[in-house]
Amino acid sequence: MMDIGAVHRYLTGLQERIVSRLEALDGKPFLRDAWERPEGGGGVSRLLEEGNLLERGGVGFSHVLGTKLPPSATEHRPDLAGRPWEAMGVSLVLHPRNPYVPTVHMNVRFFAAKSPDGDPGKGVWWFGGGMDLTPYYGFEEDCAHFHRVNREALAPFPGLHARFKKWCDEYFLNRHRREPRGIGGTFFDDFNEGGFDACFAVQRAVGDAFLPAYEPIVQRRREAPWGERERDFQLYRRGRYVEFNLVWDRGTHFGLQSGGRTESILMSMPPLVKWRYDWKPEPGTPEARLYTDFLVPKDW
Repeated sequence: MMDIGAVHRYLTGLQERIVSRLEALDGKPFLRDAWERPEGGGGVSRLLEEGNLLERGGVGFSHVLGTKLPPSATEHRPDLAGRPWEAMGVSLVLHPRNPYVPTVHMNVRFFAAKSPDGDPGKGVWWFGGGMDLTPYYGFEEDCAHFHRVNREALAPFPGLHARFKKWCDEYFLNRHRREPRGIGGTFFDDFNEGGFDACFAVQRAVGDAFLPAYEPIVQRRREAPWGERERDFQLYRRGRYVEFNLVWDRGTHFGLQSGGRTESILMSMPPLVKWRYDWKPEPGTPEARLYTDFLVPKDW
């Protein structure tokens, strides 16, 4: 039996746990912005701008309802057209100030759609989520740690980590550039294998792994000295992040097309960014090494 209330309680608790820890790491408090959606539902957006560690960081919870799904949802699931639906999730993106600290994204979510005739047995539900790391300057030990925590989190569920890692490599790809967004992690969607309780356990394993996966990297890199060169490259690479979120990300498309709250959806955008025409790093530089050694799918 589905216990949507348990999912709701887990997600709101996860948001609070993550924000509390990030506030301790940064030293500044997150803004709390509760909002309602006219079509149904609402959420709480937590945002920090101009922090000590985070130049911008957003951790959002939403629980939204509707009667008609947007094209981003029905184009790959046409059977859902016309069904009443609800979706809830926690989504975060952290853009650190120091170029040696990677940007990170994490999302865990739940979706359910009722049968048009109201028959509970014909309802559809699934879980989704994952996390991925986007470094500007690559360090093997950071990448290995991030992937190791993801692998260990999914170890109780045989076979899932290999699937979700491959899925992540394939999803977080700027296809117009044939270039990965970062070094991957895990990603899954439309997941309803083994029953509700088993899938909910997978979601919790992924959500609970976020802080252990990311915080040690932050602690290792946050005091690294940096200058104008590193800052310039960070802003240039942030442009790739913006391109993916606006051009390819299904979550962004779903939120905007379903009449979601624009400020909450786009709080994942970095505060500053640069684009340059056909720029390439000098061979042999740390910037070039990001492309040759890190922005390639591999078994970390």
